[in-house]
Amino acid sequence: MAVPPPVAQTKLHVGRPNAFKSRLGLGTHKGSTDSDRKIAERNSMWASLPPPAQALKAIVVLPARNEAAHLPASLAALAAQAGMDGSPLDRAGFEVILLANNCGDASAAIARRFAAAHRGLRLHVVETTLPPAQANIGYVRRLLMDEAATRLESIGCPEAAIVSTDADTRVAPDWLAANLRELAAGSDAVGGRILTDDSVRPSSAALRIRRIDAAHALLRSRLASLLDPRPFDPWPCHHQHFGASLAVTARAYRLAGGVPDVPYLEDDALVRALERVDLRVRRSPHARVTTSSRLDGRAAVGLSWQLRQWAHLTTNHHDPLVENPHRYAMALTVRALLRQLWQRHGAALASSLPAGIDARLNLCAGTIGRLARAAPAFGALWQELEIQTSSAGASKSQLGPPRGLPLVPISQALGVLRDLIRREQAASVPALCAVPAISEVFDISAAFAQFAASTAAAASIGPGLGPDAGFQGASNTSIR
Repeated sequence: MAVPPPVAQTKLHVGRPNAFKSRLGLGTHKGSTDSDRKIAERNSMWASLPPPAQALKAIVVLPARNEAAHLPASLAALAAQAGMDGSPLDRAGFEVILLANNCGDASAAIARRFAAAHRGLRLHVVETTLPPAQANIGYVRRLLMDEAATRLESIGCPEAAIVSTDADTRVAPDWLAANLRELAAGSDAVGGRILTDDSVRPSSAALRIRRIDAAHALLRSRLASLLDPRPFDPWPCHHQHFGASLAVTARAYRLAGGVPDVPYLEDDALVRALERVDLRVRRSPHARVTTSSRLDGRAAVGLSWQLRQWAHLTTNHHDPLVENPHRYAMALTVRALLRQLWQRHGAALASSLPAGIDARLNLCAGTIGRLARAAPAFGALWQELEIQTSSAGASKSQLGPPRGLPLVPISQALGVLRDLIRREQAASVPALCAVPAISEVFDISAAFAQFAASTAAAASIGPGLGPDAGFQGASNTSIR
């Protein structure tokens, strides 16, 4: 990954120069290249941090920008971490690095006072002012996670965890222990369950859409667990893998190339990078956090942005339009089949493709074979297929024929998803259902036909539910 540009106007408030600085190779020497100097300048942000303890099992990273109102509760939750059984958690086993960037309030001072009052918590506070082009959550989270990976590698602990949360978020008492347990069980990364604090309430109509959206996303997760089950992410699981609760081993972080260079949605981009190289991402219901539901968020695109979009929709009496559940079911079925073929044949899977799959993907068998031969892992192949087959603006899982399966109102999609789930669950006990499950037959044209009447009637359900409803990708970035 390219080295980010050097930061400016850095102020360090915790720690002191020590041997760790030399281990990082800080400072420039005669004959150093420009690249060496840039690395040294970036590392100088962290030069005053104390060396990492040899007993570290996790480093929690916490970006903060103008979070004076939320930081006390966020830090108190981290200081109160306990084991899964409620027993005290060994404080030597984790540290917290808080980066306060471009703050116009007392965020850094509040964090430093908290650190002084809670000596048992290894809390390192760094304050900096970044240039405008770098003062975004994507860049800041990348700085933090890169530094955490470097610290863990320096003590020979690549399997230790980098665990991200946010300054407006309160982690559950067993949050860290739950993340570590999932990683110890074989996961490479863990997306935690993110709930919202409704003490600052958006409109009741926006709350309704948010709850419907959460139900929709969870139903999709359940359907995926039935049609394309993955042993490392069994049901119960969920749909979230965002910065408020995202853990990854240092080894997996490096294998994925780190946080991609994007200004926002960096968490989703990191998980895509992990999945591209077939690393195991667990979406655990046991690692839980509660985040604020404010409308004036710090990221350009995030939960606050989502809430504003929902408020706009409800003002105009619109429901979000989402991917047709039958199209999603087809994509899951195709993915499961291709995954099985990849496991058996690797990059030569094209020679074993069943008849009709090229039509489902809108790609000829030759193109599928070429993409497979170029893919280093199944995740990379699947993502390339998504790129090749998705029309502009379509959601990432929308594979298959571009016509005949339009987007549908989210409230309508809920019922269809429940029906598909019931059908799959019933099919696991043959005596309960004589109709083949979707996963048992590749050609699901009959299911498409059954749904045609309801999709054709979408515009008649209520105001603004037709193709011009706007904000059609709501559920794909929701509940952050």
